[in-house]
Amino acid sequence: MTRVRVTAPRGVSPRIIPLSGIAPHGSALHGSALPAAHSSADARDAAQESDAGQVFIRSLIRSQLRLGLVVAGGFLLILLAFPLMLGLVPGLAHSTIAGLPFDWVLLGAGIYPVIGLSAWLYVRTAARNEARYRDLAGDK
Repeated sequence: MTRVRVTAPRGVSPRIIPLSGIAPHGSALHGSALPAAHSSADARDAAQESDAGQVFIRSLIRSQLRLGLVVAGGFLLILLAFPLMLGLVPGLAHSTIAGLPFDWVLLGAGIYPVIGLSAWLYVRTAARNEARYRDLAGDK
């Protein structure tokens, strides 16, 4: 059986082509239609199949993994800093803000901006990594 890679660029309406003769007889795909790859997808596949393309893909995967680990590690450090701060600063755990315990306010109002900032930084940097990969691979 031949290995087939199906790709489609985002935001582009794919063409529909029949698959008659591609799928084995009796399968669910025989005579059905799937999106066809465009010339940019063909160029991307050709770049991925070359030795340089494989290096670019491995580099992208490593950079995305490194980014995920850095963002997760930074988030965990900040998350662990909250209980340390409450334990090391005397009287902070027993103080109140607007009638609410400080530790509740810290977890309720302090952690969500950290989650949002971590997510925003991750998405922004991941998109930049992918744009650099597309520039290196020649896919525009």
